[in-house]
Amino acid sequence: MNRVRRLLRLADDRILVEQLKLSMGNLGITLIPTFLIVILICGALYNHANATAIMVWGVTVTLSKLVCWSHARHHLRAGIATDRALQVALLSMLLNALDGAIWGALAWVALDTASLTGSILVIAVLTAVAGNSMSLLSPVLPVFLALVAAEIAVAVSKVFLLGDTAYNALGLAGLLYILILMAQARNSSRAARASIDLGLENIELMEKLRLETSVAKQARQEAEQANTAKSKFLAAASHDLRQPIHAQGLFLDILSRSGLTPAQQQSLNCAIAASHASAEMLNTMLDFSRIEAGVVQPQVVSFRLQPLLNKIEREFAQQADAKGLAYRSRETELAADSDPTLIELILRNLVSNAIRYTDRGGLLVVCRKQHDQLALEVWDTGIGIESAQQREVFREFHQLGNPERDRRKGLGLGLSIVEGLARTLGHPLLLDSKPGRGSLFRLTLPLATGVCIYNAVVLTPHKDQLRHVRVLVVDDDEAVRIGTLQLLRDWGCVGDAAESIEEALILAGRNAPDVVISDYRLREQRTGLEAIAALRAVLGQGLPALLITGDTAPDRLREALSSNIPLLHKPVSPDQLYRELTTLLWRD
Repeated sequence: MNRVRRLLRLADDRILVEQLKLSMGNLGITLIPTFLIVILICGALYNHANATAIMVWGVTVTLSKLVCWSHARHHLRAGIATDRALQVALLSMLLNALDGAIWGALAWVALDTASLTGSILVIAVLTAVAGNSMSLLSPVLPVFLALVAAEIAVAVSKVFLLGDTAYNALGLAGLLYILILMAQARNSSRAARASIDLGLENIELMEKLRLETSVAKQARQEAEQANTAKSKFLAAASHDLRQPIHAQGLFLDILSRSGLTPAQQQSLNCAIAASHASAEMLNTMLDFSRIEAGVVQPQVVSFRLQPLLNKIEREFAQQADAKGLAYRSRETELAADSDPTLIELILRNLVSNAIRYTDRGGLLVVCRKQHDQLALEVWDTGIGIESAQQREVFREFHQLGNPERDRRKGLGLGLSIVEGLARTLGHPLLLDSKPGRGSLFRLTLPLATGVCIYNAVVLTPHKDQLRHVRVLVVDDDEAVRIGTLQLLRDWGCVGDAAESIEEALILAGRNAPDVVISDYRLREQRTGLEAIAALRAVLGQGLPALLITGDTAPDRLREALSSNIPLLHKPVSPDQLYRELTTLLWRD
């Protein structure tokens, strides 16, 4: 079969299938015109001498055309299998060769008895059939050649047998015409082949694109699922870790007020330092979760930068001194329009990061005016960051030079938090770094346009203000309940603790609380919001309430924050809890 294919110069099966479809698809539109032409020819050439022959020819050519059309229609409907393309092409060649021979037989039937005009009509019809076949069958060149060769062979043989010089010249002209048609058919076949090749290439490209899109979609879905699973794991792990660390902080604060020997006090200080380090890591994870949850809502005010720079320097100068680093910040009178709390968090992470990755030299925090904006910059002489890593360092949990995951070097979330907050605020963040020479982080802020109303002074309430206040604690963790009650009683409060909403309602019925402190996540998929709502339904909507949560899941954060009930995140320091309670009672 391959030998036959090479001999006929047929394309490979896949392309041949498309060529056959293109060729066969044209046959239907020629069916009725062919019947009309046959009737016209038979009527024009009919005479007593050729009556039978012309009628037989008319019926035969009609049947031949129907067979060719039926063959094409069957394969177009059923489809042409690639492994049968060659057989279909050979059968098409045979059928069209027979059709061409039958058309050429018109010369044998009519030329002997036809008038001059009749002979002209015969020659015109035969050349028209050849010309029409070229446009129809040229996509599969061997099929066209089979038809035209058979037609010319039969017709010209009759013309030359007539022995007339004029007919001989006509026969030669016919042969020349056929040669021209063959050249045109070859060009048409090449054009069709090129079009098919292009179409198949487009199909392949579309299929490849579809496959790549499908793979990319699958990869994206897997990445989203992995990200969701990561977020759920972090939220669950964070919640489960916050519970005992929160209780630990309460007990350590209570223990610090008891009489201890110097050795015991030293051990307690170490335990408190470890507890603070754990709390700091968990709060870092909370900041990251808040950004992911989209619950960070900037509160833009006009504020001066210098008080913030002083505060950060007081907080981190001791860490810099411990590493032998020089910490410098330049005085500035500039003021910005932004959220001072979020800017403080950004600056704290940048300074902490600079100290962590600098072993010699120091760091400089500076604020400078740039046209109608100001640039808050943190310079360091640390290890620097290679160009290839300068986007990666903003990815969560990515750390440089910490393959052993030393907890003293943090969690690798600091710069991710910085970028997330900068994006939330709409402030451009730039990193410029050279390995071995240090890094520059620049945050661009808008200059203040109004009066600076931000006051960074935090009022510390007097501790006797909670004396005799009745507090109802709702928490399903026994250690947290015990620790909170002991701490509240230390402050002079009268406290009750409930494990469930039902128990809280019973206790509130006996002794109405002045304020409620409820954990957000309770047993049986219930929440502190439900507990507070149930208590307020009994005691009045004005009942002061405070939510405390160890949850960092994005949906839980959004739900808790939308309640408009003050929310603290575990582990809560005793000072923070005291401050929030007094503020809550003053306000209400």
